[in-house]
Amino acid sequence: MSSSTNGQWYPPEWPERIRALAAGELTPVTPRLAATVMLLRDGGGAGGGPEVHMLRRRTSMAFAGGAYAYPGGGVDPRDEHWGPAETRDGGGEPRPEAGDPRPGDGWAGPSRKEWAERFGTDEATAQAVVCAAVRETFEEAGVLLAGPDATSVVDDTTGDDWERDRAALAAHELSFADFLQRRGLVLRSDLLGAWAHWITPEFEKRRYDTWFFVAALPEGQRTRNASTEADRTVWMRPAEAAEGYDRGELLMMPPTIAMLRQLAPYGSAAATLAASTERDLTAVLAEARLEDGQVVLSWPGYDEFTKRVPTSVPRGGGETEGADTDNGGVGGADVSDDGGSDGGKSEGRVGGGDGREPGGTPE
Repeated sequence: MSSSTNGQWYPPEWPERIRALAAGELTPVTPRLAATVMLLRDGGGAGGGPEVHMLRRRTSMAFAGGAYAYPGGGVDPRDEHWGPAETRDGGGEPRPEAGDPRPGDGWAGPSRKEWAERFGTDEATAQAVVCAAVRETFEEAGVLLAGPDATSVVDDTTGDDWERDRAALAAHELSFADFLQRRGLVLRSDLLGAWAHWITPEFEKRRYDTWFFVAALPEGQRTRNASTEADRTVWMRPAEAAEGYDRGELLMMPPTIAMLRQLAPYGSAAATLAASTERDLTAVLAEARLEDGQVVLSWPGYDEFTKRVPTSVPRGGGETEGADTDNGGVGGADVSDDGGSDGGKSEGRVGGGDGREPGGTPE
């Protein structure tokens, strides 16, 4: 897919869409609210430090096929309404006469108000984002950040009954609130650490307003490739995954590789989670400007992703002389694994297309 020197995802249709946006001929679509979780575990890899769980999106995916990403996805509108169906009125609001026997109304850790203050959003949006983070991690990786009470977490999510519920959630046949209530579980929002906030560029056809989180793999649980959107999952140390990207072996969107570089310095999952409380959650949104006859595409604070696109295409197609083509026209976008997460190369060809597979521990 690319002859690039690294694995930056840069769709071939982007230059024309960037030119159209700069000319006022393109109306940006509204981004879909989404959440992505970087699962971490200690003790893996020869170099020490935690490993991060990644999936490779199927090449058939319309958005970023073949790209490595993290579990995640879009917000389900029902995520804004808490409590089982029988405790809510027709508008989705709680009915006072219908109580919830679970501790804390089924929610543990920072309150909705605290998350809203951290995100700079209203409480309903904050709740929806946190719910999406936990729900999508279960749907795509089989890992559930929930437990019987505020101090425990489920230690086993295998078995046919769990798989039926997971499939029902993924098919939107079951709301996450109803799922937790039916199993008597409490959402452990304290197991999440907000890490970053990226918004897909305005010229993209599919846009996501994505919140990135870090979380440690709960003791006793195992990840698995539960997503229909992925053809491979792997545990890798962030530095090793970044090296694979730099060699052109791993295809990634800008936020994915940016997160890896940020995670690399930390020596444990606990240290990473502790650092999340100080993270700047200002949204990162690509900017396009005209400069010397070219459109300059950049992500504020991330110079490595900067691209220069000609304002006109020469006769016969292709890029004009002097244009930045180091990625062979296959490079940067935004997030998230359906929000996360998703992208495109042929099976067995990762990043540079030389047939090499990355290191790490496959599922």
